Amino acid sequence: MAAKRDYYEVLGVARTATEDEIKKAFRRLARQYHPDVNKEKSAEGRFKEINEAYEILSDPQKRQAYDRFGHAGVNNGAGAAPGFDNFAFSFGDLFEQFFSTQQQTRRGTPQRGADIRYDLTITFEEAVFGCQKEIEIPRWESCGTCHGSGAQPGTSTQRCTHCQGTGEIRRVQQSIFGQFVNVMVCDRCRGEGRVITTPCERCRGQGRIRNNRRVAVNIPAGVDDGVTVRVQGEGEVAARGGTAGNLYVNLTVKPHPYFKRQGNDIIYELNCSFSQVALGADVEVPSIDGTAAQLKIPAGTQTSRSFRLKGLGVPIVHSQARGDMHVLVKVVTPASLTNRQRELLREFAEIEKQQDERGGQNLFDKIKDAFQP
Repeated sequence: MAAKRDYYEVLGVARTATEDEIKKAFRRLARQYHPDVNKEKSAEGRFKEINEAYEILSDPQKRQAYDRFGHAGVNNGAGAAPGFDNFAFSFGDLFEQFFSTQQQTRRGTPQRGADIRYDLTITFEEAVFGCQKEIEIPRWESCGTCHGSGAQPGTSTQRCTHCQGTGEIRRVQQSIFGQFVNVMVCDRCRGEGRVITTPCERCRGQGRIRNNRRVAVNIPAGVDDGVTVRVQGEGEVAARGGTAGNLYVNLTVKPHPYFKRQGNDIIYELNCSFSQVALGADVEVPSIDGTAAQLKIPAGTQTSRSFRLKGLGVPIVHSQARGDMHVLVKVVTPASLTNRQRELLREFAEIEKQQDERGGQNLFDKIKDAFQP
């Protein structure tokens, strides 16, 4: 299957093209490749490709996703041209249906405010057990004086005389292909259908003001470094009404001085003396819960051996289950010895030497025998 062409290349515009430039390029190419006009075999496929490119680049949110992630960011349903499966309508009908439907949807749907990203650093314990953090964010909020309308209290908006309250300007044009209607957003009321005669003095007609807001963020137990927590509706509000965006809190977890994390398991290195691993011992191991866990070290335990303490790991997010804690034994050689310790170790070494001599072979003889056929 052939790779999709770049949408900007399809329409023949630069990546910095304005909305009007993209619209003009689409109209020109759509007239050129519409199957009712162009009878070449490749025209139908080209027309679908043009519609797909325009559908993405004419929508600000889809265009932003495409600019960041390419085709992978907009591969859900792009490219379906309105009414393309039935060519029983005229070329003018296509433009009227496409442009008027798109503009009416844009006017009828409330705008959505921008999302906000916030980077937050938490401790290892806060990530394991969860917490609530209060953060301060600068954002656009609804104006408390006009309540988001943009009009000074006591005044009202008036119907736009330029578009007669429709929010759009329609121009009918005749061409060799027939009649088509060009629908544009009214430049006076910006598609709202009403104009503010007396703007709010506080927000100057925008319906929103810039403010610093303290927001409580609930961090669930078990989150890890790099996890993003979404706080619904705590983003910025849109100008003059509409829904607020979301707040996305990106987490960074500080490392712990003793514990390490692997998924939902915790790794702890336990320093043991030679006598403890040789003779065996009952030891206490610290846990992330703040309590001491009991662990039995069997006699003859080798360094790097791991013991599992079930259920003492990290809680699984939105679950009652927990991971495990793995205790990794690490034999520590003492840096300084007392005279009595040296005396005992020399005696121990002498016994080891005698055992090796009774065995009849030293280490080098054993290695030599291992390589002989």
